[in-house]
Amino acid sequence: MNFQNRFIGLGPEFYQAKTPDPVTDPYLIDFSPSAGQLIDLSPEAGSSRGFIDQFSGNAPMTGAQPLAMAYSGHQFGSYNPRLGDGRGLLLGEVQNQGQEMWDIHLKGAGPTRFARGFDGRATLNSSIREHLASEALNGLGVPTTRSLAVIGIRELIYRQRPELAAVLVRIADSHIRFGSFEFFHYTGQEKNVERLLEFSIRNYYPDIVEESDRYRIFFQRTLQRTAKLIAKWQAVGFIHGVMNTDNMCITGTTFDYGPYGFMDHFVPNYTPNHSDTHGRYAYNQQPEMGFWNLNKLAETLTPLIGAEILEEEMKQYQPTFNRFYREEMSKKLGLAILDSEFTQLVQKMFQLLHDHQLDYTNFFRFLANYPIQSASSNNDDLRSWLSHYLELAQREGMSHEERKAQMDATNPKFILRAHLLQTALDKALKESDFSEISRLRILLENPFQDQPEVFEEHEIEHYTQDTPETFACRQTSCSA
Repeated sequence: MNFQNRFIGLGPEFYQAKTPDPVTDPYLIDFSPSAGQLIDLSPEAGSSRGFIDQFSGNAPMTGAQPLAMAYSGHQFGSYNPRLGDGRGLLLGEVQNQGQEMWDIHLKGAGPTRFARGFDGRATLNSSIREHLASEALNGLGVPTTRSLAVIGIRELIYRQRPELAAVLVRIADSHIRFGSFEFFHYTGQEKNVERLLEFSIRNYYPDIVEESDRYRIFFQRTLQRTAKLIAKWQAVGFIHGVMNTDNMCITGTTFDYGPYGFMDHFVPNYTPNHSDTHGRYAYNQQPEMGFWNLNKLAETLTPLIGAEILEEEMKQYQPTFNRFYREEMSKKLGLAILDSEFTQLVQKMFQLLHDHQLDYTNFFRFLANYPIQSASSNNDDLRSWLSHYLELAQREGMSHEERKAQMDATNPKFILRAHLLQTALDKALKESDFSEISRLRILLENPFQDQPEVFEEHEIEHYTQDTPETFACRQTSCSA
């Protein structure tokens, strides 16, 4: 691979150079061919012994210069100065044949100086969870890091109990976090804040390198991308679960999957994070948390840009988020006239979803078929809302078939529901059967359509049914 390793040029203040720790008898759990295409790997590459040895960290890659990145961040609202890549290594940056640059990162590659006494490994459980979520969000059209592969290793690690370990191979457009800037700001290294800012502009926004106000434009674009990302999360019903500043990427991609979840029964204050007892990162708090995190990034850039300018830019967050979110909801509803009636329709819809705890994803798929598929509910409010919706749909001038095609291309038929994920995990962890992981990944790569070449017609209902009550609004811990 064509390694470029731009980040290492920033100097040792920004990282610890370190090779991955060897692992015991690595074996492939799953490989994503579509992620592999980003770095010009063939679909068959993942099954080779060389791939497994190199991407588990057992064999060096020619041109790679592995390093653990330094960063800090605000976690649940409190500043933590002792973070950094405790178990992750950036192998380097690869340029593909299309001249795109991609980071390759190993998660679970052994302890670094940032490990804070931990073992530097990742559980097989958490690695599978991140692998499937990354590929699921990509299938939904949400900016995200990608998961190239999960590689199992025959070592037990200890969390609340002994667990199987793994290495997750992550591909990303950047690993620079809001917390990367915070690390240097809070340690009084303002020159390194500026160096990191110049590096970020040069490598991620090269079109503004010569602009005199490039620092302001950088922040403006980061704000816009963050607002757009969270609007997409809200629209698809994704809850990140740990929106700390060290988990926010400057390029506006979904970053670091922990106790995430997808909305099933519509519960606005749902948080999938068992540790989030106050609901700081609940579904309905995510837009506000995006604003809060951007404020923390702005504080690190104040000496370079100025408080007044940054305050003016921050005022744009709410209208920017509102605009993106409105656009997303218009596509989900198949409506293009975004007037006051549209606004009232959406507000009433969310009230109905909440009052009756309807399945968020399946509601929109039903709506695309309405009125061909009639509502089974006897609820007067729902029937009234559907009647109003149909009036607004008819004034658009589209046929039912046109509206359905548009909505079905926006609203997924399949999402990564908790019970589907648990089935895949149980088979992997209890039976060493990884087939359901691959099947789910394939299904979620194109979540809008049936895939008869992979799934029999009688199987589809299992993957599209409402989440069973025992799994609805499920919570997991940060280490799960």
